[in-house]
Amino acid sequence: QVRLVESGGGLVQAENSLRLSCEASGRPISDLAVAWFRQAPGKEREFVARVGKTAITYYSDSVLGRFAISRDNANNKVYLQMSRLAPEDTAVYYCAADRAYASLRDGGNPQYWGQGTQVTVSS
Repeated sequence: QVRLVESGGGLVQAENSLRLSCEASGRPISDLAVAWFRQAPGKEREFVARVGKTAITYYSDSVLGRFAISRDNANNKVYLQMSRLAPEDTAVYYCAADRAYASLRDGGNPQYWGQGTQVTVSS
């Protein structure tokens, strides 16, 4: 069974940066495509970014150019570097993983999920 644990969330002022980490256990993360989703209060969970097993990446329009996803297979981790944060980025951020890259999207059904980490951006 794969377990995903997110860390790195917190309170940050607008225009600052934050890096989230997702650590996998139970299976090498190199076997999996990994994504970040987020859910703001009163809103549905939405796709943020994903990285494939070959390190190919894809971003939602709302974070393109500000966020960067990367993987560190040696340490079984995936990161989300968030820059130029804005109050509308406030949400619980979830790590998700699946063998199928295509499942990591809005409306998809990734097999594995973390518990989430809160990111709060103050203006």
